[in-house]
Amino acid sequence: MEFADRPATRLATRLAFFVGGFGIACWAPLVPFAKQRLAVDDGTLGVLLLCIGLGSVVAMLATGALSARYGSKPIIVTSGIALALILPLLTVAASPATLGAALLAFGAALGSLDVAMNVHAVEVERAAKKPLMSGFHALFSVGGFAGSTLMTFLLSLHLGALESTALCSVLMLIAMFVATPRLLRAVQAASGPLFVMPRGIVLLIAALTCIAFLAEGALLDWSALLITGKGLVAATQGGLGYMLFAIAMTVGRLTGDAVTARIGDRATLVWGGLVAVGGFAVLLVAPVATLALAGFLLIGLGASNIVPVLFRRAGAQHTMPAALAIAAITTTGYAGVLMGPALVGFVAKAVGLETSFWMLLALLCVVPCCATLVTPAPVRQTGLARD
Repeated sequence: MEFADRPATRLATRLAFFVGGFGIACWAPLVPFAKQRLAVDDGTLGVLLLCIGLGSVVAMLATGALSARYGSKPIIVTSGIALALILPLLTVAASPATLGAALLAFGAALGSLDVAMNVHAVEVERAAKKPLMSGFHALFSVGGFAGSTLMTFLLSLHLGALESTALCSVLMLIAMFVATPRLLRAVQAASGPLFVMPRGIVLLIAALTCIAFLAEGALLDWSALLITGKGLVAATQGGLGYMLFAIAMTVGRLTGDAVTARIGDRATLVWGGLVAVGGFAVLLVAPVATLALAGFLLIGLGASNIVPVLFRRAGAQHTMPAALAIAAITTTGYAGVLMGPALVGFVAKAVGLETSFWMLLALLCVVPCCATLVTPAPVRQTGLARD
């Protein structure tokens, strides 16, 4: 295998994560334009938006098998370029059917990139013999912030949606051009069957990943209603909570590799999970806005490194090929993001929104409780060997 522990290879991995976050964030500001252009109602728009999720999930399942056979590089390159090329098409689709097809393809490119870049990240981290996963995942968040900011800025200058997306696509293609020759060329061929049903420790890791993403999805769609409904902030300030959560999560991931290298994967899961649970408790019992917003910060910091650690453990287990394991936890994690808001809404209708958030808190407690099951006993070493 070629040398994987090179600064250029790490740069290429970070660029892949950045392109994924940047691409999906560029689409978000375009949703109102698509609704107006096609003159569809909210129900039809909701169905169209589900096409992204459907395309992603199908592609994630296929990408695990393809990565196990052919390696992650060709999939990263193909899906990253496809993501950039499909983005402008979303602004010119002239009917719900054509937009739905474009969103399916867009979601498939995003899902393929998501799995392949995590498979690649596991290999790069393993070669480095020290934690890098949190930093890689942080670049997805940075890309998301950059994409939404740039697209919003371009549209505010009254530049057309097609022209704005074309410019963003060029930036994504440049990033992929820089990354391509620096990605690992080695193929980690799987010796067993390419399609394996998740089992054993992989099922547990997938369940914990789903919980983490479910909580994040619930915060995205319901946190503003929670704090405004309790009268803690005005309706115009409802987005402050999730904004602070996102900032704290990005900061936590940018510093997470150093923390994990010092205390190990198990302690990161235990203490990160406890801090996130504590943040939920603070948010739910807070009598004033300042304390509630502090709860969002705690949740973001605590949860920031849970998912990167779980991806690392999926790459380290021997129950099934790493590429298939990563595809499994990526798919279940994405399912958590999709299901989270709907499940919270269903429970909130029956018992109230605040009670549903208490139930999320209880569910999140599973993460620190299961930390010892997904990480081996720590030893007195540094880097990845510590877990």
